[in-house]
Amino acid sequence: MADKRSGYGIIGLGRFGLALSRKLAQAGKDVLVIDESENNLRLIRDDVPESYLVGTITREALEETGIANCEVVIICITKIDVSVLTAYNVIDMGVPRVLAKAASKEHGAILEKLGAETVHPETETANRVAAMLLENEAVDLIRLFGDYVISELLIPEILDGCTLADLRLDDYDLRLVAAEIEESTTLLDCEKTQVLHTGDYIVITGRLILADKFEREVMKMVPTKPRRRH
Repeated sequence: MADKRSGYGIIGLGRFGLALSRKLAQAGKDVLVIDESENNLRLIRDDVPESYLVGTITREALEETGIANCEVVIICITKIDVSVLTAYNVIDMGVPRVLAKAASKEHGAILEKLGAETVHPETETANRVAAMLLENEAVDLIRLFGDYVISELLIPEILDGCTLADLRLDDYDLRLVAAEIEESTTLLDCEKTQVLHTGDYIVITGRLILADKFEREVMKMVPTKPRRRH
């Protein structure tokens, strides 16, 4: 049976959780939020109608909200013991991707052992995390140091037959890392005359803000992205 999970669940509505919820909702994504404060929920309800007040974040409370049906859950809880227990419960419910805000290196290490990806708000803004979650229509996106990323992009139909030169990567201060041509050929050293077709992939690296601009202006925000070929 196909997995019907979809959308984003956010647990905890401090400044980080609120900003992240709004950013995802403004991007047109389905968002579900949970918090222990009615005041916090009041701040987000206009943007995210599916908001749940939970007195204590127990497994039973999480199940009642339906957060297990989300494809991605982000835990924005400061209190370490509650954060860790919540991460354990959400992962145990089978949510495919779980991110959690880490208050310290040790906190992050525990979360990662449970299987969660960690977010460090002191170095990662809510906008950046939202961009990584939305993946800017990229098939995959990996953070590097600072605000640099490696992004893998699918060549859409509108660019079928274009060359690497046509993509104007230099205009966005982006660098080509590799290209996968015709499903089975990976090129690490590509000429700018290399022709690309629908279904090929390119891997680029550069600053997130410029990679995002490139994807919007050149890749035309491809609406669908099939599963990665193996």
